[in-house]
Amino acid sequence: MLGRSLILAGAVAITVFCGTQRAGAQGAFTISSSSFKDGERFATKNAGNNKANPNCVGENVSPPLAWTNPPEGTKSFALLMFDPEGRPPGGVSHFVAYGIPASVTGFAEGELSKPNDKYIGGQSTMKLSNYFGPCTPPGAPHHYTFTLIATDLEPTALQAGMTRDEVIKALDGHAKGATGIVGTFSKP
Repeated sequence: MLGRSLILAGAVAITVFCGTQRAGAQGAFTISSSSFKDGERFATKNAGNNKANPNCVGENVSPPLAWTNPPEGTKSFALLMFDPEGRPPGGVSHFVAYGIPASVTGFAEGELSKPNDKYIGGQSTMKLSNYFGPCTPPGAPHHYTFTLIATDLEPTALQAGMTRDEVIKALDGHAKGATGIVGTFSKP
């Protein structure tokens, strides 16, 4: 119950932060994955692979993501992955990327697991610039929210290595809209 409340609070905060999105004639700005539906469990291969942590049971393969109908005037995107239940009270930032050109409409499976030229890598809680999957402890599943933010910033506007909080602050006044998808994971 607390997890759903945190997710709802985060969604409300992002909506307030980003304002109302302007959907084009084609429909609403959305993000999806061909490997899980909103609210469903990630595949085990999407979990982290730090062998020093017994809760990391996966292969650290990022799920495929695709988006459609960005707001008019979008020049770049930021993509964040956050676990509000991880490491209370602050949560865990699993992935921070920005400077994604407006021409990019998604990432293939595994494409975010290593740095590439389609995005500028920020800094996750684990100090990584690329995707790092869930390492959920035994118990209730955690909720992993991918938030895609459309911006009016040029792809090169922000420096590499920014944290989630720094990116959110830098996007103040530059967000055109946001969309999200939530995957869950618990140790099998």
